[in-house]
Amino acid sequence: MPEASIRGVRIRGIGAAVPETVLDVEDLSETFGPEMAAKLIASTGVRQRRRVRSGQTTADLAGRAAESLLKELDWEPSSVDVLLFVSQTFDYLMPASSCVLHGKLGLSRNAAAFDIGLGCSGWTYGVWLASSLIAGGCRRALLLAGDTNEHIAPADGLQALAGDAATATALEASNDGAIHTSVGTDGNRWRALWVPAGGSRSRSRPETREFHPCEDGVPRSDENTHMNGPDIFSFTIREVPPLLDRALAQTGWAKDDVDAFVLHQANKYIIDYLVKRVKLDPSKTPLSLDEFGNTSSASIPLTIHRRLGERLARGPVRLVAAGFGVGLSFGSVATEIGPLALPELQVLP
Repeated sequence: MPEASIRGVRIRGIGAAVPETVLDVEDLSETFGPEMAAKLIASTGVRQRRRVRSGQTTADLAGRAAESLLKELDWEPSSVDVLLFVSQTFDYLMPASSCVLHGKLGLSRNAAAFDIGLGCSGWTYGVWLASSLIAGGCRRALLLAGDTNEHIAPADGLQALAGDAATATALEASNDGAIHTSVGTDGNRWRALWVPAGGSRSRSRPETREFHPCEDGVPRSDENTHMNGPDIFSFTIREVPPLLDRALAQTGWAKDDVDAFVLHQANKYIIDYLVKRVKLDPSKTPLSLDEFGNTSSASIPLTIHRRLGERLARGPVRLVAAGFGVGLSFGSVATEIGPLALPELQVLP
C-alpha cells in the first residue's frame, strides 16, 4: 500500500458548487411512497440532495467552483502548474474534461492537465497525486473533484441517496506544510459497484438502455449504477478502520489530537457504524449528506467546506479524511489545514 508523508505542501483553499434544483422528502414520497421514503431517510440520513438540469455536467460545476476559488485566493490562472479532474461522469469520451476546463479557466499552456477516473476515494487519491507533483517541482495545483450522479443513478434507493456536486481544492508549495497519505485498491471486487454498459467493452445501444428487473426485483438499465450492498459494507468495515489507524500512525496523533475525521459521505448507517467501530467522537465526524446526499468524490471536500468553515476561519484544524468505495478503492489524507480560502457555495441555475 503506497503511504507517503509529503513535506513542503499545504492545502490553501476549497471551493464548492451545486445545482440549483433541490430534491427533498416530498420528492421521495412522490417517487417511493411515504412509508418507503421514511425508511430511506432513516437508513441513509439523506433529507435533501441536488440534481443537475438537462445538459448540465460535472465539469460545469467544477469550473464554477474553481473560478470562485481562484478569485478568493487572488491566484492568477497562469500561476497554476497542474490541474487534476477526478470524476466518473466526464463530458466526453475524448478529450479529457481536464483539458476542456484548462481552456475555460485560462490556465497557462505550460500547465499539465489530466483526468482521474475515481469516485468515492477520488479526493484522497487526488490530494496524494497533487502533493506528489508539488514535491516534484510544481508550485501550485488545482484539484477538481465531483460527479453528477443524475446521469447514472437508477430509480431505486441509490437515486434517493446520490447527489450532484463538484469541488475545487487548491494546493501550494509551503516551507512548513506536510500532507500524509495512504491509498489502496481491492480490484477483485470491482463489480460490487459499477455501470455495466456505455463504455468500450459494452457500447451504448437501445437494449442497454432498456429497463429490466434485476436480482433484487428493481428495474434498471445496464447504463445505470448497480450496487452489491453487502459487498460494499464488508469492504468498508474491513478496510476503513485500519486505514484510519495508519493515518494516525503516520502523523503520530492520538484520536483526541484530531479536530475532525471527515469520512466519505456514503450513508449515515455506514458512518455511524465506523464511528462506533473505531471509537471516534461523533462530534468530530461532521456530516453533509443530510443536505447534499452522497456526492461521490466531492463528499469530503464539500463536507469540509460546509461543516468546518467557521472553525477553519479561526485557525488551523487537524484533519483526517478517509475515502472508500467504487473500484473498490480507499485512501486517507491527514494534515493540518487552515485558515483556508472558502468562497461562498456556488449555485448553478
